[in-house]
Amino acid sequence: MKLQLLSDLHLETESFLPRPQAGAELLVLAGDIDATWRALARFAHWPVPVLFVPGNHEFDGRDVDTVLPALRTHCVALGIRLLHRDALVLTGADGVRVRFVGVVRWSDFDVFGAPARPRAMRAAGYFLRVMGARWRGQPFDAEALRALGLADRAWLENELAQPARGRWQRTVVVTHFAPSLRSADARFGHQPGTASFCNADDDLIPRADLWLHGHLHCRHDYTQARAGLQPTRIVCRARGLARKGEVAQDAPGGLIEV
Repeated sequence: MKLQLLSDLHLETESFLPRPQAGAELLVLAGDIDATWRALARFAHWPVPVLFVPGNHEFDGRDVDTVLPALRTHCVALGIRLLHRDALVLTGADGVRVRFVGVVRWSDFDVFGAPARPRAMRAAGYFLRVMGARWRGQPFDAEALRALGLADRAWLENELAQPARGRWQRTVVVTHFAPSLRSADARFGHQPGTASFCNADDDLIPRADLWLHGHLHCRHDYTQARAGLQPTRIVCRARGLARKGEVAQDAPGGLIEV
């Protein structure tokens, strides 16, 4: 199966017209497409199926408890399949059955280990103030974000432990937050704020054939070795923000094959 990947388009402020890539069988949107949700309509008549894992900015200024039901309804009306704590099996043109496992995978702030967690959570304050969301009647703070991150991690670990029993032949994980410190943005290095972007899910990576993510406004394409199997490929094709010079090398990139 051949995939097109887009993320971090930020169409609430950016002027960008996404276009289908020739030969793609599926479009994967890995979050932060439009904080207002309006630009999701651009994908309503896409020539191939569209899978969408929300990013943190899809929750901006909203009640986190109500976002997913409302966003699911919105996506259904547009013919987009939203995945959050969901798995879906699709069959490619080559006849290979592929399981897509999608979850936001909010940060749990443990990418540098438990001793560094308090500092990492303090550093998240800026991002959460910009986000301006609420959860259970209170401001959506680092404690709330970590709680959702741990729940996402538990769901993901359980889903990836499910036996295929002939139902699928390959697995693709799609998250918004990155699964490894290897995806950290080189412009900022390893600092407490990095824990708001990367999780320590390196132990889960070998359970997938391909892991797609966004959130970091930089591009990555690397692999992680697996005993007796082809390495897992980890890909980020985030577009980023023009005003910050993050799209100077913007290009669709080749199709991703799984």
